[in-house]
Amino acid sequence: MPPVQSETVSKTPLFSRLFGLSPISPIKEHMETCERCVLGLVPFFEAVSGSDWADAEKRYRAVSDLEGVADELKKKVRLNLPRSLFLPMSRNHLLEIVQVQDRIANGAKDIAGLMLGRKMRFPEEVKPALTEFVKASLDAVSLARKVIDQLNDLVTTGFSGREIELVEKMLEELDDAEHESDVLQVKLRRALFDHEADLNPVSVIFLYRVIDQIGDIADDAQTVGNRMMYLIAS
Repeated sequence: MPPVQSETVSKTPLFSRLFGLSPISPIKEHMETCERCVLGLVPFFEAVSGSDWADAEKRYRAVSDLEGVADELKKKVRLNLPRSLFLPMSRNHLLEIVQVQDRIANGAKDIAGLMLGRKMRFPEEVKPALTEFVKASLDAVSLARKVIDQLNDLVTTGFSGREIELVEKMLEELDDAEHESDVLQVKLRRALFDHEADLNPVSVIFLYRVIDQIGDIADDAQTVGNRMMYLIAS
C-alpha cells in the first residue's frame, strides 16, 4: 500500500508539483481588485447626483482604499513573479498586463477625487447619457476581468483548443463594449455641449475631463484584452 503522501502528491497538478503555485493567481486577484475599485464609482456618482457630499466622500474613500490595495498587489506581483516562469508566456507580457490593470484603478480614484474636490455635478439634463456611458465603461472592465480569469485555463491547455476559442470570443465582446463606450461618450459630449451656456466655463472644462477619464477606463480595459491577444499569439 503506497504512502498517503504519495497519494496526495499524485493528485496535485503537475505544474504545481514542478514549479510551485501558479504566478497567475496574484494577477487575477489584482484585476478583481481593480474591477471592485471601478464599480465603486456607481454609488459615488449616485451620492454626487444627490449632492450628498458627505456620502460622496465616504464613497471616494472606499475607492481610494481599493486603489491602495491594488497598488500593493501590483508591487507583490513585481517582486514575486519569477524571472524563469517555465510558461508559454513572457514575464514582461504579464507585467505589462498588471501595469494596464493598475491604470484602471488609478483612473477610478482620479475621477472620484476630482469630482469630490471641486464638488462637481453634471447637469440634470445629461444624467441619463452619463449613466449609460458609465455603465458601458464599467461593463468593459468586467469583461476584461473575465478574460484574465481564463489565464490559468489557458496555461493548463498550453494556449490551444477550445479555451482559446472561448477567450477569443470574449475578446470580441470586449472590443464591442469599448466601441459602445466610445459611441456613448460622443452622445454625452453632445448632451453637455447643449447646456454649456448655462454652466461655469471652468466647470465645463473639468466636466469634459471627467468624461475623458471615464472613457480612458474603457480604453484600458480593451488594452488588457489586447495584451492577452499578444500572449495567445506569442
